[in-house]
Amino acid sequence: MSETTGPTEYEARAQKLDAVDELAAKRAEFVLDETVYLDGNSLGALSVAVPGRMADVVGRQWGELRIRSWTEGGWWTAPERIGDLIAPLVGAAPGQIVVGDSTSVNVFKALVAAVRMAGEGRDEIIVDAGTFPSDGYIAESAARMTGCTLRPVDPAEVPGALSGRTAVVLLNHVDYRTGRLHDLPGLTAAAHAAGALAVWDLCHSAGALPVGLDEHGVDLAVGCTYKYLNGGPGSPAYLYVRHDLQDRFDSPLPGWNSHAEPFGMRSAYEPAAGAVRGRVGTPDILSMLALEAALEVWDGVTAEAVRAKSLALTDFFLECVEAYVPEGRVRSLTPVAHEERGSQVALRCSGAGEVMKRLIERGVVGDFRHPDVLRFGFTPLYVGFADAERAARVLAEVLDEVPAGVPAQS
Repeated sequence: MSETTGPTEYEARAQKLDAVDELAAKRAEFVLDETVYLDGNSLGALSVAVPGRMADVVGRQWGELRIRSWTEGGWWTAPERIGDLIAPLVGAAPGQIVVGDSTSVNVFKALVAAVRMAGEGRDEIIVDAGTFPSDGYIAESAARMTGCTLRPVDPAEVPGALSGRTAVVLLNHVDYRTGRLHDLPGLTAAAHAAGALAVWDLCHSAGALPVGLDEHGVDLAVGCTYKYLNGGPGSPAYLYVRHDLQDRFDSPLPGWNSHAEPFGMRSAYEPAAGAVRGRVGTPDILSMLALEAALEVWDGVTAEAVRAKSLALTDFFLECVEAYVPEGRVRSLTPVAHEERGSQVALRCSGAGEVMKRLIERGVVGDFRHPDVLRFGFTPLYVGFADAERAARVLAEVLDEVPAGVPAQS
């Protein structure tokens, strides 16, 4: 801990920062307690609008209207309607996002469709070498099914790895372990210059920072909704298909919900027009409508305001960690440069598993990633500067108790 700057100075600064925070009032729209909740990058907090909405969906729409709710309750159009609510959060115009299925299923749809659109002679899929495991598993399976070679490449090295064989590049906008933000505009442009398509996984960026799908010409994108979008555990994911590609989008999962005449019950498949092509089977209505209610907290909020607070929060947290934590006990894996940082801070720490266990016991909830990483996610809609200061202070207290060199717990 610094000899010239004590905890009280940082506490006072946190109070002043919280007092002028334009997003501070949003905290009241979530169900929270005194816990410092820094795990919204895994599961967002519950919006106060959700329980009442779900009581209506279950009690009235399902309980009373029953089958009539597909039309009278708007169930049938929910995937596209909710997709249009997500669209401005990722920089997309309406009509390009459909909600449904899991991120993994949507990665599969996007990759196979991209290979089919890429055309003959393009038989290589490039995947982020440090990708979330599920994306890698799906990419490997998609490559086998399409006769492609799968090539893992570090995102920074993608431009040099592209060739006339490359069909599609699958990348994570933010690295789930380190919080590193990758260059979506530059890497998308590089893929296009090589004649390839770009598929982006937005799980750790949507709702935390501007994405700019339309602005940067992204071809396809996927993302979950239970992290920074606060849709609830297992809430449905989404698929973005750029307008001018929709008539060429050939889904490997052609279900009845994406048929041009879903109730025609024809044996031959004819895809619907637009983003509806991304649908497969019957939507998961309960979780989908919970997500719709959760998205109400974004009314009046811009991605730019969220980004500004996110950077200020993570800057302040890192400053507090540097001041409070003895030198050498932790090392940040998250880039200092704003243009390379998402909305989480990852600290490498000896005995990280035990450290996180004790942090949680003391009311600071983050998470641990094997073998030695502490992750702290900063959700600007409900995390404040006092939370950041307290988390750093409690971390220093816990590290005083856990000897350096304690092995990490799995």
